[in-house]
Amino acid sequence: MARASSGLAYPERFYAAAAYVGFDGSPNSNDKDIGSRFSNDVALILYALYQQATVGPCNVPKPSLWNPVEQGKWKSWKQLGNMVSAEAMRLFVKILEEEEPGWYSRESNSVLEPVTDVQMNHNAIVEPIIENRNPFAETKTISAENGGLIEAQDIDVVSEGLGSVVVYDQWTSPPITGQRPKGRYEHAAAVVEDKMYIYGGNHYGRYLSDLHVLDLRSCTWSKVEAKVESKSVETPSPLNITPSAGHSLIPWENKLLSIAGHTKDPSETFQVKAFDLQIGTWSMLNTYGKPPVSRGGQSVTLVGTTLVIFGGQDAKQTLLNDLHILDLETLTWDEIDAVGVPPSPRSGHAAAVHAERYLLIFGGGSHATCFNDLHVLDLQTMEWSRPTQQGEIPVPRAGHAGVTVGENWFIVGGGDNKSGASETVVLNMSTLAWSVVTSVEGRVPLASEGLSLVVGSLNGEDILISFGGYNGHYNSEVNVLKPSHKSTLQSKIMEGPVPDSVSAVHNATNPTRDLESEFEVGQEGKIRETAIDNFEPMKSKGGETSEHILAMLKAEKEELESSLNNEKLLSLQLKQELADAEARNTDLFKELQSVRGQLASEQSRCFKLEVDVAELRQKLQTMETLQRELELLQRQKATSEQVAINTKQRQGSGKSYPVQCSIHLIKSSNHGYSLFLQSRREVADIRTFCKSLFK
Repeated sequence: MARASSGLAYPERFYAAAAYVGFDGSPNSNDKDIGSRFSNDVALILYALYQQATVGPCNVPKPSLWNPVEQGKWKSWKQLGNMVSAEAMRLFVKILEEEEPGWYSRESNSVLEPVTDVQMNHNAIVEPIIENRNPFAETKTISAENGGLIEAQDIDVVSEGLGSVVVYDQWTSPPITGQRPKGRYEHAAAVVEDKMYIYGGNHYGRYLSDLHVLDLRSCTWSKVEAKVESKSVETPSPLNITPSAGHSLIPWENKLLSIAGHTKDPSETFQVKAFDLQIGTWSMLNTYGKPPVSRGGQSVTLVGTTLVIFGGQDAKQTLLNDLHILDLETLTWDEIDAVGVPPSPRSGHAAAVHAERYLLIFGGGSHATCFNDLHVLDLQTMEWSRPTQQGEIPVPRAGHAGVTVGENWFIVGGGDNKSGASETVVLNMSTLAWSVVTSVEGRVPLASEGLSLVVGSLNGEDILISFGGYNGHYNSEVNVLKPSHKSTLQSKIMEGPVPDSVSAVHNATNPTRDLESEFEVGQEGKIRETAIDNFEPMKSKGGETSEHILAMLKAEKEELESSLNNEKLLSLQLKQELADAEARNTDLFKELQSVRGQLASEQSRCFKLEVDVAELRQKLQTMETLQRELELLQRQKATSEQVAINTKQRQGSGKSYPVQCSIHLIKSSNHGYSLFLQSRREVADIRTFCKSLFK
């Protein structure tokens, strides 16, 4: 909702702003040097919007002569296309308010008149507002849950500030004074002692490093002139505190910790910056261990004395789903390898911790889609689970913001690349049941991406405070919602009470536990008794009685009994499947034993064959020896025969040789011949054996 800072209605409000800037009212007027008061970009857009509002779309020819100033003015005007005059007027005033929030009080001290807000619907109520300590009335529209409007109330808000927030479960825009920060998104916010701090963010594509504080008691903005601590005593040059967006801001002791974030010149270093609230200086924390890769759009959750960092997007546009823990007492990093199925890589999600044990992750987006899934990490067992959500599950979204009030987790804003999420929803972290608190209408900051959400205190009651966001415009508005008991107990009424919040989440994250022990008769009686004690004094708007609540609980009991029977049937089916699997396992074991026996027999047969082959090799060697002896005997025989022939010839010629020599030769010949015959028989036997062996 864009709230103007002057009391004039359009178009008078626009002409007052134009006169303040330096345009005298004529269509081609720009005689005052606005370039000396604004940057070149702002001066050009103000000129273009003024021409669009007073003359209309740019139909004049492009300047023929080369004049950078005239060329730039013509180009800025031409780029507005067919923008309607009313929209150009509104944007003119909005940009002027961002650059000089107190312009109207410096321009005129006249009595302020009621104005009509141009960004809400046509039905409106009048509510007073203060701008620069000048009280006047502003017309404002606040959407109710059923689409109607809250009735007008006569409230004196000149001195009350946030005390004007008297309506429960509805967003209101309280009167804010002081120098309002520039419109932005992807910034970070935190509350410390009734002060809301805003740091960094994205403004028209530029990363910011400014620090602003909103005093929640006086509803006054002020800018913190932060100093930068030098690197060391030896090197007094200051640290480079780079502008960032998509970071997280965590209060810790007397400091604000800025965790990670996108920067203009990305590096691989995961930065942890600290702002000392007492001395007003920024410094860089030196951490130990292996830090995560630099990123933005992650979630950072304070659990005791540790920070739990999940997901985000690194400098290379890679989506992450890793999990890291930073111990703030030792400043030591630890990368966690949790079991179970983690959430898919994402950024722009929301995280919360329940009962100092369960980390809840909701929504977020990838490059192509947005999510509305809910994941739970048990920080004791480091196990991921995806429980079943109950109630009105929110639409997929990314860039939303969330805070916890007790066991209730409020989610505001976000979008799905098509439109902003208009519902403010709450999750009861005990029952995991969603419900809608309220809705807004139109393109308002509460239905934008990259807004911040914190919890403050007003008269002992918690209040939700949102700031900024982007929905086609960079917003810088503050909106406040005071949650009622209805919004914090609605989930319980819808889903049934659970006496132990921790065990409820534990049950949801462990659906395979034994359901019989959960729904025993005695336990059911205890739950029913607790439910009656909790809800019997309460009655809804429609006159809901305790009998009606008992009927609801009875129906719920029947539903739980039916669910238990289904679980028992499923358990029996699983047992039968287990028995079948065990029987198949027994058959396979027997078959394995049989195969092992056959394998042992084959191994024994192979061993025998190896022995037989060794014996055959030995006999073959013997046969080779006999073969050589046979050849020797054959030569001896040939020699003996030759001697016998020679002897016979000599006898015929009358010559004689000693008888002993002849006898010796004959014996030798006979011996060799017998050896030859024996060798022939052995070779035949060996061949016969080999043939029988290898048949």
